[in-house]
Amino acid sequence: MTTYSNTKPPMWFWIVSVIILIWNLLGVMAYLSMHFMTEEMISKMEPQQQFEMNYDYPAWYIAIFAIAVFAGTLACIGLLMRKKWAYTLFIISFLCATVQQVYYVIEIEGVSKIMPLTIIAVCALQVWFSKSAIRKAWIK
Repeated sequence: MTTYSNTKPPMWFWIVSVIILIWNLLGVMAYLSMHFMTEEMISKMEPQQQFEMNYDYPAWYIAIFAIAVFAGTLACIGLLMRKKWAYTLFIISFLCATVQQVYYVIEIEGVSKIMPLTIIAVCALQVWFSKSAIRKAWIK
């Protein structure tokens, strides 16, 4: 028999959950723009951005990029639904994003390391936040 706690998360839980949902939706937008941006749109970008958009990424990189952003977004939805499986999806997203960002920093010359490190840190915080919510019985 399963027993459920009546522990309700505080208001800041919902605020943080929505903020990280927005963060993950920005990742989805970045992924989609990588595939649907026209040559005209790319030509209006800064030279470094043009290079990054025209770079021939390997298929596995594109796949883990997709897994990272979509797993993270689904995890946020799970968090808002107070579902424990969000934690597993955050771990998957973290692992994929870490591999993706490490490859990006190593392979693309001259890129700033600030954003890749920020992405990895935010993914790690999402894992921690969801694990903490499980311990506090805010999600089940």
